Amino acid sequence: MSVSRINNKLNIIGKNIRKYRELRNLSQNDICCQLSLIGITLYKSDIYNIEYCKRTVKDFEIYGFSKVLNVSFEQLFENIEDNFI
Repeated sequence: MSVSRINNKLNIIGKNIRKYRELRNLSQNDICCQLSLIGITLYKSDIYNIEYCKRTVKDFEIYGFSKVLNVSFEQLFENIEDNFI
């Protein structure tokens, strides 16, 4: 089974995840630790691959990012239109 890509990217929210992580002065490891507290296991390499759109993001992971970064789903999906050009 092939994974769909858009403009050679596997997700469209990685850039926003990185933006909000950096705004909150959190490391990729900090995010891993906070996600694990709510039952989501991701490794630092997973966070890197998500932020650089090299890995898909599961729906429960989006929920987890929203919680640990204290942002809404709308904020995670803001300015994604450029991905469709």
